[in-house]
Amino acid sequence: MLTTAALRRTKAAHEDSPDTAAAFGSLAGLSEGPERDRLREEVIEAWLPMAHRIASGFRDKGESIEDLRQVAAMGLVKAVNSYDPQRGRFEPYAVPTIRGELRRHFRDHMWDVHVPHRVQGLRNKVRLARQELAQQPGGSTEPDVGAIAARAALTEDEVREGLTAIDGFSALSLDAELLPVDGQGDNLVDSLGALDSAYDIVIDREAAKVGLEHLPERERSILYMRFFEDLTQSRIGARFGISQMHVSRLIHDSCMRVREEASCDCDCGEGG
Repeated sequence: MLTTAALRRTKAAHEDSPDTAAAFGSLAGLSEGPERDRLREEVIEAWLPMAHRIASGFRDKGESIEDLRQVAAMGLVKAVNSYDPQRGRFEPYAVPTIRGELRRHFRDHMWDVHVPHRVQGLRNKVRLARQELAQQPGGSTEPDVGAIAARAALTEDEVREGLTAIDGFSALSLDAELLPVDGQGDNLVDSLGALDSAYDIVIDREAAKVGLEHLPERERSILYMRFFEDLTQSRIGARFGISQMHVSRLIHDSCMRVREEASCDCDCGEGG
């Protein structure tokens, strides 16, 4: 068990930095088991106030403080598990580990639109460069791409990628209002396109091509007259010197052949 003396605050460290050097020394000499687990939990509990303090520094980034504290606690557990007392004091080792866990949380879970880690890094460099340029005497609030690239030591293409990624951290609601045009304002959803039903026609037409090519020329001509020139079966029959009943039968048989070949092609495509 950790004594009160073992958990006393040192004058050189933060008020929430306990003296657990002896406890870590004991942990290093213990093998896996209940005693080691109990001492490890006490060390973690002793350092939790520090982890919570670090989490508070991230509270204005859109995440609840409760979730931030949980993430910081996970970082603290990682630090305790991997700490070697021979490396020096625990606090300088634990603080970067906890902050790294918090940054990783924001990087992996807080983006509305997921982008690669490389682009997330560009976004952070571009954002920092913009802030630094804007804070300079006479600096522009919207520095150009060239100035940002020079400040961040990036290429202009990388800056453009970073600027695009800035908009990926949070997404607009579809109910968001657009700027009014001619006095009328619409929501973002009103500007989105609808599904074009003509796509289905294109698919059907392409599927029917093979079957149509295999039909005799007369049958192809009859189908064209019926479905593209909108001629009646009687007028088609008069052109070919056959009865309306014969035209009807030819149209029916031809359509069946085209449909069967289209279905066969689709089945073969799915199986291949």
